Amino acid sequence: MRKLLILLALIFAAVAPGFAQEETTETIADIVTASAEGETPEFTTLLAAVQAAGTSVLETLSNPEAEYTVFAPTDAAFTALGEEALNAVLADSEALTNLLLYHVVEGKLLAADLTALNGQTVTTLQGEVLSITVEEDTVFVNGAEVTTADIEAANGVIHGINAVLVLPEVAGEATAEVPAEPQGTPVPEIVAPGTIADTVLQSAANTEAPEFTYLLAAIFAADPAVVQTLSDESASLTVFAPTDAAFAELMDIIGADEFTMIIADQQRLTDLLLYHVLDGQHLAADVAGMNGQSTATLLEGQSLQITTDEGGNVLVNGIQVLTTDIQASNGVIHVINGVLVPETSGGESS
Repeated sequence: MRKLLILLALIFAAVAPGFAQEETTETIADIVTASAEGETPEFTTLLAAVQAAGTSVLETLSNPEAEYTVFAPTDAAFTALGEEALNAVLADSEALTNLLLYHVVEGKLLAADLTALNGQTVTTLQGEVLSITVEEDTVFVNGAEVTTADIEAANGVIHGINAVLVLPEVAGEATAEVPAEPQGTPVPEIVAPGTIADTVLQSAANTEAPEFTYLLAAIFAADPAVVQTLSDESASLTVFAPTDAAFAELMDIIGADEFTMIIADQQRLTDLLLYHVLDGQHLAADVAGMNGQSTATLLEGQSLQITTDEGGNVLVNGIQVLTTDIQASNGVIHVINGVLVPETSGGESS
């Protein structure tokens, strides 16, 4: 578990040893990072959203000299937005920045302070206001329930909420086509498979057994073209997706310094991810049929060697395929137990 914490800290350049305690030195950004990595992760999608937004959001939440109140949507809250809406906002850095700043208020407002504000509004860093109401000792923010209160940080406080706060203009656009639902009301789950990007996001946000937490973080830390590629409905792709444990193992093999150099270099990280993607949908049977062959990846000039061991297991550059044929609307995902490292990124496959 400690290795995973170090890994995520490297990705987001933040030290996050655990939840805030009394007189904590951890910022709001540190605490969100720690929660996303914990045994029962809560803010995985929020963390990915902060990374995908403009740098101003991360800088704001990391500023030890400031004092803020953050209404932090849980992973379930983001999932309730629906795949299409969530994917659209994650792909638009400016819209995402505005959305996140709409969840932040200047000054430290504890639960008791919010209760005292019943019937009043507070102004967000985005410029719009939020309505505070109290019903039977439960605080609501624009109708979203505060489910976890007073997670204190060195630069403010976090309150977990059960819905994403939708900006007024966005909510207005929605009412032009369909009747608006009260904020905080879960959106019915979409049954049809989403894109590969959607699938990775949903798996990372799974509070019971998150799997692609670090793959998701890497995708959003890389060139925006990566998430655009994996979100392209018109594409047909095959992704070999490393588990969280695979990323931790990679750092052990190549060393923390080399690993840091890769993730701090957006181009190298982009190359690393594209090295895991094939053009076209290749199901398990297709991949097994490539035994002894090499196949080109989306990383120009780089290919993967497909082999089968004596037990019938399919290996990609010597790394075992654990789970096959996770279908998406734009291709298929195969889960692997190591990270594939192209020669240009240094190191060896874990």
